[in-house]
Amino acid sequence: MAPLKDCVAVVTGATRGAGRGIAVELGAAGATVYVTGRSTRAQPASAYGQILALSKMEAVPGSIEDAADDVTRAGGRGIAVRCDHTRDDEVAALFDRVAQAHDGRLDLLVNNAWGGHEVFDGVFQAPFWERPMDPWDAMFNRGVRNHLLASRLAAPLMLQRRQGLIVTTTFWDRHRYLMGNLFYDLAKAAMTRLAYGMAQELRPHGVASVAVSPGWMRTEFVLAGHQTDEAHWQQRPALARTESPRYVGRAVAALASDPNVMARTGEVLRVGDLAREYGFTDVDGRQPPAFELDAKAG
Repeated sequence: MAPLKDCVAVVTGATRGAGRGIAVELGAAGATVYVTGRSTRAQPASAYGQILALSKMEAVPGSIEDAADDVTRAGGRGIAVRCDHTRDDEVAALFDRVAQAHDGRLDLLVNNAWGGHEVFDGVFQAPFWERPMDPWDAMFNRGVRNHLLASRLAAPLMLQRRQGLIVTTTFWDRHRYLMGNLFYDLAKAAMTRLAYGMAQELRPHGVASVAVSPGWMRTEFVLAGHQTDEAHWQQRPALARTESPRYVGRAVAALASDPNVMARTGEVLRVGDLAREYGFTDVDGRQPPAFELDAKAG
């Protein structure tokens, strides 16, 4: 079955992590997926020095070409497009290319490009008055702004056909505060509000907008930080609560396949909850529950 065989999708920041997992699962459902990011086989992105050093990695993992090949192997059609989502001209060129190739059609945009990893210093919890201001630019100017920019260029294509879906990846646990990480908490709250606000303006035009919140994912950087890989992560008890990036991918594919997705527009949806609703599992057959912060969180 290929429920998305006629779907044209753009997944931003799809080189690795959640973006790659989403792109591959859309491919498994038959979609044509434009895989975007800055890392190519010839030239990996160069802005990840801090996290590479902390993870003891020599080069940033993944490329848009590799991710696009994964999409095609899964059953869809992967198209790699190098795009720096902080550059207005490159983002405009991306959506012009999609429109020209598909007679103005775009069914799905997944906003996932995120600059926060560029300034990760290994400190998970610290009061805001002890943190530098670097995360602001990384998470807002190279995170939240990326999502708004892509959305405002994708929306007109969807409005023409009076249908479409914009998915914004975020983190959300019922308004609990992520203690000790104010910048991250603010940025994710902004993304969640962005999805809600866009839903209000798009609703009259038949276009849906939702925020989707995965749990703690076993991304390439997380696995490297724990000195393991996807084949051996279960040997690390600290990773027991994790889920693969394909889990959020299956959530997005389920939403994109749902003919009644407009009923969800404006909502924040946790992956674990969607798994139970739509009946999908993670790649290992488990169905991890929605990730929750410590009950003592604000």
